[in-house]
Amino acid sequence: MIDKTFIDTNILVYLSSNDEIKKDIATKFLYKLSNAVISTQVLGEFSNVAIRKKILTSNKLIEYIKHFERSFDITVITEKTIISAIKIKEKYKFSFWDSMIISAALQANCNILYSEDMHHSQIIEQKLTIINPFK
Repeated sequence: MIDKTFIDTNILVYLSSNDEIKKDIATKFLYKLSNAVISTQVLGEFSNVAIRKKILTSNKLIEYIKHFERSFDITVITEKTIISAIKIKEKYKFSFWDSMIISAALQANCNILYSEDMHHSQIIEQKLTIINPFK
């Protein structure tokens, strides 16, 4: 069985980063993945970081977003995602925004969540394992 994976925003941010080591790891890592998912939240967060930190021009940012649309399945944040995120936040004590990422990953039936920001190897709801690809 092929793992269905969810990619957190921080992994995508490294694709346009000045940190050449993490950029190289993220690029090679993402190139190998198939069956990967992101959410509309990830697209929004990526855009926010790129604009706020002046990493990409608007035109280049649009190119990245279009590339992500072609490369990943995109799950839409709904009221069900938000309600689930609130419950995850209460149960696991993550921030609300990290809980939204986890909720979206579970909604998309992913069994792996790649993130640099969460607890490496933690299992959520006996279904989703968080993995830090930079470890």
